[in-house]
Amino acid sequence: MGKFYLTTPLYYANARPHVGSAYSTIACDTIARFRRMRGEEVAFLTGTDEHGENIARAAARAGVSPREHVDRNVAAFQALWRELGIAYTHFIRTTAAEHQRAVHRILLKTRDAGYIYKGRYQGRYCVHDNLYVTDSTEPADCPLCGRPAELVSEENYFFKLSAFQQRLLEHYETHPDFVQPEFRRNEVIRFVRSGLRDISVSRKTVKWGIPWPEDPEQVVYVWYDALMGYMSGVGYGDDELQWEKFWPADLHLIGKEIIRFHAIYWPAFLMAAEEPLPRQVYAHGWLLFEQQKMSKSKGNIAYAEPIARTLGADALRYYLLRDVPFGQDGNFSHEALVTRYNADLANDLGNLATRTLAMLERYFGGEVPAADAAGSREAVVARAAMHTIEQANEGYTRYEFHRALEAIWGLIAQVNKYLVEAQPWALAEDEEKRAEVAAILYTAAEALRIVVVLAHPVLPEATGKLWRQLGQTSPLSHVRLDELVWGELRPGTRVGPAEAVFPRVDKDAALDRIEALEQQILAEGADRPAIATAETASREKPKMITIEDFAKVEMRVGEIQSAERVPNADKLLKVMVDIGDEVRQVVAGIAEVYAPETLIGRKVIVVTNLQPRKLRGVESNGMIIAATVGPEGKPVLATFTEPVPNGSRLK
Repeated sequence: MGKFYLTTPLYYANARPHVGSAYSTIACDTIARFRRMRGEEVAFLTGTDEHGENIARAAARAGVSPREHVDRNVAAFQALWRELGIAYTHFIRTTAAEHQRAVHRILLKTRDAGYIYKGRYQGRYCVHDNLYVTDSTEPADCPLCGRPAELVSEENYFFKLSAFQQRLLEHYETHPDFVQPEFRRNEVIRFVRSGLRDISVSRKTVKWGIPWPEDPEQVVYVWYDALMGYMSGVGYGDDELQWEKFWPADLHLIGKEIIRFHAIYWPAFLMAAEEPLPRQVYAHGWLLFEQQKMSKSKGNIAYAEPIARTLGADALRYYLLRDVPFGQDGNFSHEALVTRYNADLANDLGNLATRTLAMLERYFGGEVPAADAAGSREAVVARAAMHTIEQANEGYTRYEFHRALEAIWGLIAQVNKYLVEAQPWALAEDEEKRAEVAAILYTAAEALRIVVVLAHPVLPEATGKLWRQLGQTSPLSHVRLDELVWGELRPGTRVGPAEAVFPRVDKDAALDRIEALEQQILAEGADRPAIATAETASREKPKMITIEDFAKVEMRVGEIQSAERVPNADKLLKVMVDIGDEVRQVVAGIAEVYAPETLIGRKVIVVTNLQPRKLRGVESNGMIIAATVGPEGKPVLATFTEPVPNGSRLK
């Protein structure tokens, strides 16, 4: 049995994860599940990068220690991965003791080999991306995030990156798959050919980091520190048996913005220490939300939890991997996600499963019949299934998830069409056609079994339920995708009752719920741990906050100047509110209770220091406070019985 070791990026633990973070992790999880179903022993590592000046500053702003800050955000990452069904095997934190030992070990090897020296760095540095900005223009902006880079002058330790320019180019040439996709490989080669400069690998003015060995005034540069997590996470310097078993990594899956660190710095660091290089770095594109990369500073972040709690984690997994060709940028849309859910999951797959299982129950007492009367139509479906197995395996292998899913859903469409044309429900009225009905339903059930197996890497929860409904008792994850063939569904198998794994949803209601949950996250503070599920929130004791926490929320008295409905949204009103020194536009989910014309002149309470947020394409600059009444959560506006000037602050 072969091994396969893959990693996500080590996520920067400075804020809670969003859909962009989930994208990389879901893709890695899909690859890991696929590889396991090919019979390989998989090590799947994810984790968090927890050092650096940006984290130290954020912790100071929050009034907590850097350790408390990262602990809180790491908990949010781990909670989300559980909710999304991420089956990782290893989780590394760069604050772990074993990681520090690994960093020191490779750093000393590199120093002893003559590739580290002491010097002075004077130039620009981006604290947000931990990037040294070498730009001849002043002032210089970070090429990754666009923010102004800060001027830094300090004595540091340097790594002789320039010594590895030719060796890197030779490696790219002799290992053409080392950087993928191909156009990213070409970008890297062009950058290296333009000339490499030595880089600082320590910081003297930063205190939150791994201490430099034998020089406690310095800490290790956060990128040198973080990249070593791929090694420390599988035992480098700590568990030699595990290390020898899994290293080198077969795949580092990353976002395109950090390709320079992974495809240039990382292999050079390993070459200097005479350690084996990973086999491949694959850089995928960005998820664009409102036509821009998701960013907390831009206020255009979508979170995964509201989607998972409204439609299920599998819906998010399917949408991200089906709609975006992996490696390229893609647009993220809540509306497109719900449309995909209803069309592909509820209608196509859901319809095939429920009617096939229902007819088996109705016509054959819930047992799979023998296909003794199978004819040419059934043979066509069988051939299509075998072709789909080949296409799906190829798509997964090449990380072309959208092609694998297109092939699987092509088979679903063909079987649904086959059932419509064969009309087993009509044939069942004639006892002499029983054998023909049996052949039709066996064909549909066997095709469903093939679909369930092929879709499992992407839809682990739903396919597990369908697998059990098909009467299968062996673990679905143990089925070998490379050995999957037609005809292995045994006649006489008792199938379970047909239960919808993807119930169809009302689009507006689903979008409103997602938006409401996202607003709850924003109201709680985007850097806090994940919110409770809707089912548990009502049962949990409210979390106590300090007076300092409460003081961070700014609430003012506002007077509604105008109100109108938001197009294509039953519950939303666009409200213009006078809060004293300005008139704010706020989107409020109160349209089902309050007619727009009844709100004019009403005094309300507005939270005024929330980040701006777009709801159905309309920007909202605040939140109007309302109570929820009754089991359906009817909104009731909070207001005043005495005159209060607009803009008055609530305490």
